[in-house]
Amino acid sequence: MQWPKNGMSRNLVGDLSLVTSSPLADLLQQSLQSKSIRHTQQVHARVIKTQFRSEIFIQNRLIDVYGKLRCLDDAHKLFDRMPHKNTFTWNSILCALLNSGHVDQAHKVFGSMPYPDQCSWNSLVSGFAQHERFVESIECVVKMQSAGFALNEYTYGSALSACANLRNVHVGSQIHACIVKSPYALDVYMGSALIDMYSKCGFVDFSRKVFDGMPERNVVSWNSLITCYDQNGPALEAINIFVRMMNCGVKPDEVTLASVVSACACLSIIREGKQIHAQIIKFDRLRTDLVICNALVDMYAKCNKIREARQIFDNMPIKNVVSETSMVSGYAKILSVTTARSMFTKMIEKNVVSWNALIAGYTQNGDNLEALELFCQLKRESVYPTHYTFGNLLNACANLADLKVGRQAHTHVLKHGFRFQSGPECNIFVGNSLIDMYMKCGSVEDGIQVFNIMEERDRVSWNALIVGYAQNGHGLEAIQMFKKMTLLGEKADHVTMIGVLCACSHAGLVDEGRQYFYSMSKEYGVEPMKDHYTCMVDMLGRAGCLDEAKNLIGLMPMPPDSVVWGSLLAACKAYQDIELGKFVAEKLLELDPDNSAPYVLLSNMYAELGKWKEVMRVRTLMRKRGVIKQPGCSWIEIQSQVNTFMVKDKRHLKKKEIYLILNVLTKMMRMSGYIPDTADQEADDDEDQTDFSLSEEYNPVAGSTVPALHSCCTA
Repeated sequence: MQWPKNGMSRNLVGDLSLVTSSPLADLLQQSLQSKSIRHTQQVHARVIKTQFRSEIFIQNRLIDVYGKLRCLDDAHKLFDRMPHKNTFTWNSILCALLNSGHVDQAHKVFGSMPYPDQCSWNSLVSGFAQHERFVESIECVVKMQSAGFALNEYTYGSALSACANLRNVHVGSQIHACIVKSPYALDVYMGSALIDMYSKCGFVDFSRKVFDGMPERNVVSWNSLITCYDQNGPALEAINIFVRMMNCGVKPDEVTLASVVSACACLSIIREGKQIHAQIIKFDRLRTDLVICNALVDMYAKCNKIREARQIFDNMPIKNVVSETSMVSGYAKILSVTTARSMFTKMIEKNVVSWNALIAGYTQNGDNLEALELFCQLKRESVYPTHYTFGNLLNACANLADLKVGRQAHTHVLKHGFRFQSGPECNIFVGNSLIDMYMKCGSVEDGIQVFNIMEERDRVSWNALIVGYAQNGHGLEAIQMFKKMTLLGEKADHVTMIGVLCACSHAGLVDEGRQYFYSMSKEYGVEPMKDHYTCMVDMLGRAGCLDEAKNLIGLMPMPPDSVVWGSLLAACKAYQDIELGKFVAEKLLELDPDNSAPYVLLSNMYAELGKWKEVMRVRTLMRKRGVIKQPGCSWIEIQSQVNTFMVKDKRHLKKKEIYLILNVLTKMMRMSGYIPDTADQEADDDEDQTDFSLSEEYNPVAGSTVPALHSCCTA
């Protein structure tokens, strides 16, 4: 609305004998609508020259307009000069202070009010909530009710917002009870606020119950429930509610579409996501909306459609840190970490989510050292890490099996005060990552200590400990922990049962393993999967029950893979069952003819039995098919320096000293009665080997007084 150029304002200049102050109030309203401070001051100047300069009504109106235009000094000066004030005067300056962010001063003014009314209380409740002082907002509601004032829809709306942000469902449900007894029980806005509160507190069923009980719904109500399912799950229900909303003839807005696109991203359902995208394109206003475009970029990126994500990103008229972070995460997910790093480097604004996306990308890509370096850079740039940051960091340490760096990461976790508990920022999984890291680094005691100090544990915590025990050869302890877990009422899942069966395998508890396997569906509600069958075959193979293992593979409801057959073939070699070994090797070669493992195992089995013609036949077949055996590799870290060795490796700087010590050790072993088994060696080489080259098979490490932090070997 434009300011009147030759109308009312000019008449006011010439006519100072107005009957009422209403024309002045109208001019102030026009000034507010045009957001013009200068025009407001001009009207104020005219007021001073009229008989209404001391009228409380027009002065209150001036304070109100000054406050809404953020001219707090002008509002305060006028308030202080007023000889007479009423409740509206106090409410006007109270709102002006709250609107400008001076919450403490507003609270002080409220305490000075001679007669605060319902509006005064509501203003303070709302002001506290809007400035994220949620506890004080709820306390103010309690005091308001104690003072005998009736709560209305404005009070309830602000209080529910505070409860939602505090994730305080206890107080929120009490307010809900008050609303049910009030005249606002069926109010559509109250219903929407209740859905939002229960949603943010994680009580999805309560949100749905409120929604289903609403006699009237608007687009905000539908959006609240769709967002509830999008953020809490199941995401598919968000899609179903959206379809129902469309069938009811409710027109979606940008919030609706962004939430539905986000649900499609969570489910990785690209077809439905494209359908929503097609709907968005039909509306000019929505196709360039920042929130919707960000949701679309994220959806395509999570569905591995990085080209489509990039196309939307490049066509966005306005981009922000969310847009760029989605692209970084998308590139990292498809293992294009170089492109992700390039985009990350070019970002003008970065937040911790951007850092987390790239660190996670490096970890998923196996570039764990780069992930650690990026975390160090994050700390140098004073970015405050979150629980997700530490989850990725500890995952990188676990992958490296680097106990020293893992303990340093643990120190950072402690400095940030994580107590491993649920809540608005649940960080139990950081404790779980610590347990996993220590177990993979072989430090079982540290893993147990972390488990014991966790304030809260979930199923993953128990699984990490059980699997960790099993992987480190503590089978009996793993079984005991599983029994304790079930006694405390924690339900087992497929990972738990993998840990239990693995523990039985390592501990030689064949009967117990059979019992757990054949009862897991009935007693624990876990249907056996391929990994469970693999554990059973491994356990039976270790115990020499080869026929039973073969029969079990034949009973698998899914096709056995190379891992299952490979486990049985290794058992055949250990127990020298050549006939079954030949059968298993043929199955393996059918599945993966380029894998050298079955050739080598079968060749070694023949060598151990002295069947050299069969050895040569297998080796000739390998050469004919172009199969190359990958050499064994071992590495060890000494004084933060990783030493790597391959079979017959002569690249190490101290190779002469290494082989000299090996020859000395070999002679000492022979003097003690040791007779080396050269069957595998002869199967591997066509010509005779000397003591020197035989020693090379041991893959040693140069002597050092510094203890190794970790040692790992893969064949």
